[in-house]
Amino acid sequence: MAENKGILVFAGTTEGRELAEYLRRQQIDAHVLTATEYGEQLLIAPGNGADVPGSKADGGPAERSACRGRADSDFMVSAGRLDAAQMYALIEEEKPEIVVDATHPYAVLVSENISKACAKTGTEYVRLLRKSLALEAAGPETDKACLREDGAGDMAEGDTAAGEELDGCTWVESSEEAVRYLEGTTGNVFVTTGSKELSKYTALTGYESRVYARILSVQASMDEAVRLGFSGSHLICMQGPFSEEINAAMLRQTDARYMVTKESGANGGFLEKIQAARRTGVHSVVIGRPGRERGKSLEEVKAMLCARLHISVKRRIDMVGIGMGNPENMTVEARRACEKAQLLIGAERMLEAAQKAGFNKPSFKSYKAEEIYEFVTSHPEYDHLAVLLSGDVGFYSGAKKLYELFDGDEINVYCGISSAVYLCGKLHTSWEDARLVSLHGRSSNIISAVARNPKVFALVGERGRAAQICRDLCEYHMGDVTVTVGEELSYENERIVTGTAAEMSAAGFAPLCVMLIQNQNADSTRTHGIPDEEFIRARVPMTKEEIRSVSLSKLKLASDSVIYDVGAGTGSVSVEMALQAEEGHVYAIEKKEEAADLIEENKHKFKVQHITVVRGLAPDVMEELPAPTHAFIGGSSGNLKEILACIFKKNPKARIVINAIVLETVAEALSCIKEMKAADVDIVSVSSARSKEAGPYHMMMGQNPVYVISFTGGGADE
Repeated sequence: MAENKGILVFAGTTEGRELAEYLRRQQIDAHVLTATEYGEQLLIAPGNGADVPGSKADGGPAERSACRGRADSDFMVSAGRLDAAQMYALIEEEKPEIVVDATHPYAVLVSENISKACAKTGTEYVRLLRKSLALEAAGPETDKACLREDGAGDMAEGDTAAGEELDGCTWVESSEEAVRYLEGTTGNVFVTTGSKELSKYTALTGYESRVYARILSVQASMDEAVRLGFSGSHLICMQGPFSEEINAAMLRQTDARYMVTKESGANGGFLEKIQAARRTGVHSVVIGRPGRERGKSLEEVKAMLCARLHISVKRRIDMVGIGMGNPENMTVEARRACEKAQLLIGAERMLEAAQKAGFNKPSFKSYKAEEIYEFVTSHPEYDHLAVLLSGDVGFYSGAKKLYELFDGDEINVYCGISSAVYLCGKLHTSWEDARLVSLHGRSSNIISAVARNPKVFALVGERGRAAQICRDLCEYHMGDVTVTVGEELSYENERIVTGTAAEMSAAGFAPLCVMLIQNQNADSTRTHGIPDEEFIRARVPMTKEEIRSVSLSKLKLASDSVIYDVGAGTGSVSVEMALQAEEGHVYAIEKKEEAADLIEENKHKFKVQHITVVRGLAPDVMEELPAPTHAFIGGSSGNLKEILACIFKKNPKARIVINAIVLETVAEALSCIKEMKAADVDIVSVSSARSKEAGPYHMMMGQNPVYVISFTGGGADE
């Protein structure tokens, strides 16, 4: 017996076409049959060899045209109507592993013939069902008979939006019954049931003047319609799908009083026709489905094929910036991406915005990259999805992590309007000169940013956070800076308020808000070496200005460094380090209460909120602190070895600078360096002198020499 190979798809619906396209994208061996050449052309993409003529199938008239992709894939599309015998012959010849019946819900005889042919050949048969809006509106356990009153009655009111739309429709069993119903009415009739049903409407009295027929623009169908007596303005030849607006325009143009349609489901454009009829005051006559079938949805069929054929799905992932949330702010590209995607993913607010924009699609609610990745990889039926991100994709969004997780998949990026661009536009000010920070789910040194930048834009994202920032600004002597808060941007309840930090400190704002803070007195100085007299000192020892400069140079700080200042004294080194590491954090460790209080005072004077004063003796109080990237040791109280051991336990590669005055400390430091196998060791003896006025003269007064010892941890593997 020959080995079963590939998938045979009878495609007569949008779902069938979507399944065929999915199989082709995944390079799965498949043969897709459509009833018409028009259906064949919809499945043949230009430029892929699809127009190469093939041969006729033995025993049947189906014209085949080969659509070949890569060498490991064989995809074929055929056009032509097959009878029961021809179906059997085709299945017997090709011996597919699975036959998928994706024909139209009303093609009852065709489905019966396919099913019988599969049973006769012992081939697995899968029925792909189109979702019924009527059954969906009435509930999953409702039989079609329950949707009617006796005979041709009105739809009962449902609990869903679909149910509301179907309320008031007249339901009939067939086109013949629709004609009988219309015989007792007057007014024009707009018929959308297709060319095969058109002959039934010739039984309606005066059909030539009453009936307007909309059919596909296929030559054979048009010829048959003209033969039946439909011509001129009474014959509309177009290919869908049709939007509600187009349907409404046609109903008005034809001055229709009645519209006849089949209950063809969401993908058949059924709801758009019903909505257009309600909008224009046209009464809908709906031909219900022939019977309730058993089968699988499109998504279920895809998932089943992936599992059975062990398909490693090739995905297209669109990262879509949708703006602030109002659908009117979505770009054309963003709308197009949402329209084409099979699945929408995003936080609740993002999905609500997409729904308001008219994209009612399967969705997964999450903003966490790992959750999104887990869902997508466990649902292979979706190979084209859109991840919806607030504002712009590149502005503090979750895209960065998603890029890493989906590396290897096709990723497309569609930028959106960020809140920074939007708010600055409303205020008639530029944004390219603003420092951009985010406090949404993260910490940021907003005080330092405001102190050093004339303009700071901040994403807030928590109830009460905006007012708290204003209070913090007041605490750090910046209550006079100008603060603008924009809340619910782009929505109907948008509010933009401007005032000083002091004026705004007690105000209430919505959680969804942003801030623009402008400081005319910003000090952008970045060079270390603050004059000693600038610090609040009292009687506490302080590392001198020249020594601080050399020590900071040796530390090699980054903007996001996490630093220990052990034996912090007045906090002069802590302050200088915090000014260098604006996005980092400094832990000032000091055992003397008087000195710790001075650090707090200097912290506020120099507007460095990201210093945490740790009171106590090192290394005891260091145990609970986060791992440092750098450490400055100005005083160790005889615990140098233990302090270094604690630091290297947390981070074996930490960068260290030690200040020593006595040779014994130098000797102990060198012993630790040798024992701990440190790298990049450097020792500098710094001797400085300062001028002092002596009458008309200036005398240089020497300072105590200080040894600046710098090195990097050798790492746990050394």
